Amino acid sequence: MREYKQVMVVRTDLKMSPGKLAVQVAHASVEAVLICMESKDCREWLEIWKEQGMKKVVLRGGGEEDLIRIYNMCREEGLPCSLVRDAGKTELEPGTLTVVGLGPAPAELIDRITGKLSLY
Repeated sequence: MREYKQVMVVRTDLKMSPGKLAVQVAHASVEAVLICMESKDCREWLEIWKEQGMKKVVLRGGGEEDLIRIYNMCREEGLPCSLVRDAGKTELEPGTLTVVGLGPAPAELIDRITGKLSLY
């Protein structure tokens, strides 16, 4: 059976508290799902992902340029993705890029982009 998942790639060059990191990852996950819900192309992926238990993985992504590159690759492949920038109300400057969310999508498609990154 084909595996589906969602991956959040987090910047590792920022000093975010564990709570801040968790919230940024949650933003990326929810936003990517909302994007998928609005797209006819990936609604089926969303349903299968839900049936499989909504697997999520958090990976180390490097700096801002690395996350932008990952986001652009995801868009080029036609995968649902989100780019999260902080509002700047607590720990970070407004507009700071924190996380890229990929999927839900087939795992092998996401792994082409994120397969060499390590777990957070």
